[in-house]
Amino acid sequence: MDVDFLLIGQGISGTWLSYYLKQAGYQLMVIDSLNENSPSRVAAGIINPVTGRRIVKTWMIDELMPAAWNAYQQIGNQLNIEAITQKNIIDFFPTPQMKLAFNDRFAIDQQYLDQPTDENAYQSTFNYHFGYGEIEPCYLVNLAELLPAWRQHLKNHNELLEDNFNIDKLIADNHGIRYESINAKHLIFCDGIQSGTNRFFQSLPFAPNKGEVIWIEAPDLPSTNIFKKGINLVPWQQNIFWVGSSYQWEFDNDQPTTIFREQTQQQLKHWLKVPFKVIDHRASVRPATIERRPFIGMHPVHTNIGIFNGMGTKGCSLAPWFAKEFVDYFRTGKQLNSEVDINRFKRILQRNNP
Repeated sequence: MDVDFLLIGQGISGTWLSYYLKQAGYQLMVIDSLNENSPSRVAAGIINPVTGRRIVKTWMIDELMPAAWNAYQQIGNQLNIEAITQKNIIDFFPTPQMKLAFNDRFAIDQQYLDQPTDENAYQSTFNYHFGYGEIEPCYLVNLAELLPAWRQHLKNHNELLEDNFNIDKLIADNHGIRYESINAKHLIFCDGIQSGTNRFFQSLPFAPNKGEVIWIEAPDLPSTNIFKKGINLVPWQQNIFWVGSSYQWEFDNDQPTTIFREQTQQQLKHWLKVPFKVIDHRASVRPATIERRPFIGMHPVHTNIGIFNGMGTKGCSLAPWFAKEFVDYFRTGKQLNSEVDINRFKRILQRNNP
């Protein structure tokens, strides 16, 4: 089989890169072994325009927000699913200091922020003592339907090989890429933390971190918003909510822990005034980076091998934008954003040339 691109991985990065490559008319094959605990399949899918205790705008968010909305609407229409909805965040202040920080930011810049007309609006459902602010608009990507639907689309077009990628079977030279019966002009790694261990990109400064989440059943909780008070409470399916997530920079394995489950249950018991039942608990390791910027581009030595990775916790907003930019790079030669282009690590990639 001859293709233009061989992609490794079908998480949020591989999904969007394959989407835009197909739109541009390229022939492709995706290799992915379905892992229900991959970061993309455990993530909530939140696109939040602000971050941190100082409530500052996230990187490039003014461009990313409208682009993400349009991109997910388009792919949703193609797949006949609702891929994205607006779900603003109701941010309950855990301390008086956080309330002051929100009000101070609101006084300076009201973009993406709003103050409630009635701070007691949620007293029947939640315990909170210092009021809340609203972050809007926020979007919720329907990863639970989007990723399987796109996977099925690839399968229907014979563009998916459901298997574990074995790098030892890869032959790459100036003539192209060969992997078993597949011949490709380009190979792109979109496989999360696995890219940080392969011989081409292991010298890139990945900073993997582990996250854990639980799902609860709570029929009396409203599903109109995302709710936040230290942890996020996210509408998932009817009466089902995603709760998380943790950020662990030091960990021994990628498995769920009893301590996270117990601590999160205790938080919920203090926060919620309605009954709930834990129905699932998962963990995954995110492909974050030290600079908190993605890794995108072609290897400076092995120029037909590239990477589209390192989205961290912002994959739902970053992946569609930079997938399109990466495809434009192949189509027209347009340069990548210098903050994501792996050319910034050219020397170390050349020095560690496998």
